[in-house]
Amino acid sequence: MLQTKRLNAGYKELHILFDVDATINSKGITAVVGPNGSGKSTFLKAIFGLATVHSGKVEYNGEDITKVPPHNRTKMGIAYLPQVDNVFSNLTVEENLKIAGYTLEKTELKDRIDLALDVFPELQNFMKRKAGTLSGGERQFLAIATALVRKSEFLMLDEPTAQLSPKFAEHVFDKIVELRDKLKLTILLVEQNVQRALEISDNAYLLVSGRVAFDGKANELLEHEKFEKLCMGIQD
Repeated sequence: MLQTKRLNAGYKELHILFDVDATINSKGITAVVGPNGSGKSTFLKAIFGLATVHSGKVEYNGEDITKVPPHNRTKMGIAYLPQVDNVFSNLTVEENLKIAGYTLEKTELKDRIDLALDVFPELQNFMKRKAGTLSGGERQFLAIATALVRKSEFLMLDEPTAQLSPKFAEHVFDKIVELRDKLKLTILLVEQNVQRALEISDNAYLLVSGRVAFDGKANELLEHEKFEKLCMGIQD
């Protein structure tokens, strides 16, 4: 569904990613893991058009989107959900959902909101509450729900369980699996809980110092004899 080819990216002159070749398969979960500062979030931002691409390509469904602006990538079905500032805090839950589908016809908007609330029934209790009053986990649910309203097919989740309680984090992981299994969405997941991320993922990329140190099946990385060293960026 999405490919990067010899992707070199960063911010203005700053170089963070080096020759990253990645293939994100359709209707699966791909985890991106690695030590802090390895370029995981920059990888997502480069795919979404928020980082500077120095060279290389980003292709989506066979089309070169390297120079396509972020708002147009959104229209193509790509959603990028950062760890924070991923909802409009001063708007209600209902307003967040409606604004996500502002381009849709009235009946389709209702259908998409119904679908989002079917996946995240918890939000039904908070429709009139401002998003800023929700807990961290509830805001994550709302952010993903807005992507569903927008008819996104490719979700990039950046640290969705950061600062959540272990119980709520597990709830988020369950929802991510449900998005793949029930809605057949493609998910690219950057996650600090490496073990749990790999357990729910089909494929994985390990970034170390901006380069791909491993790519393959998620369970192969999980079972790798040097798993902990690899994920901490220690290379023999």
